[in-house]
Amino acid sequence: MLIIDGISEAEQIRSSIAVEVSRMKESTGKVPGLAVVLVGQRQDSLAYVRKKIMACHEVGFRFSLSELPESCTEEEVCDALSNYNKDASIHGILVQLPLPQHFDEGKILNVLSLEKDVDGFHPLNIGNLAIQGREPLFIPCTPKGCIQLLLRSDVEIVGKRAVVIGRSNIVGLPTFLLLQRHHATVSIVHAYSENPEMITREADILVAAAGVPNLVRGSWLKPGAIVLDVGINPIEDPESENGYRLIGDVCFEEAVKIASAITPVPGGVGPMTVAMLLQNTLEAAKRALHFT
Repeated sequence: MLIIDGISEAEQIRSSIAVEVSRMKESTGKVPGLAVVLVGQRQDSLAYVRKKIMACHEVGFRFSLSELPESCTEEEVCDALSNYNKDASIHGILVQLPLPQHFDEGKILNVLSLEKDVDGFHPLNIGNLAIQGREPLFIPCTPKGCIQLLLRSDVEIVGKRAVVIGRSNIVGLPTFLLLQRHHATVSIVHAYSENPEMITREADILVAAAGVPNLVRGSWLKPGAIVLDVGINPIEDPESENGYRLIGDVCFEEAVKIASAITPVPGGVGPMTVAMLLQNTLEAAKRALHFT
């Protein structure tokens, strides 16, 4: 039974990025710049932004944050994005999702410069991911991290049956498209799927991204399956220092008895998401600076 350690994999990726950044700085005098637009004060969003700031400092990136109150207008968010679009020292921009309910997410993401869309959520990036023979400029970070964990753990993807639980634009859908690119036979399970257990029990590779704690029980798994748990669900825990702890979409205690490999929560897919964001931003900077 292999516990796939996202923390150590992400550390290796970050240290190779840091080497590239110092090479870039020596050669061009510039470093990659990442900007985040944050609307409101959601606790989970604030925690994610803190992680991104720490990661940027660690590898030598420039970091800029625009914090807007939840009461701000769509125009103000679009203005913040437009300013970053024009700023040559910023190579990657992301809007911390989810946005408050009353915002038109699609309209806001459309303002993002395609060359700086390091989250990979621009409709053209997702569209190019879906079309054979096309290459997106950026692949969304969590799906990219999932595939990297499989490849770095020597998991065979070609020809295998893969099932993705959840079809969000952020994780489920792009993961489905990426697994297809790697020649897996892929199914998606969603809220309207009949007999989800039956479908997931066929999976050699299962990616759980539904956002429902402990949704996937041991009985849902094929013996020997590879399980990637993307869920990050805070549940109350008076004994932990924050008053809560994080659990995944997969019932870990049951899954470890049946799966051949699994990512833990926390410490699995999460750290890889941040590492892929850094990698995408480095690529954007290299492209902008014509640096190889």
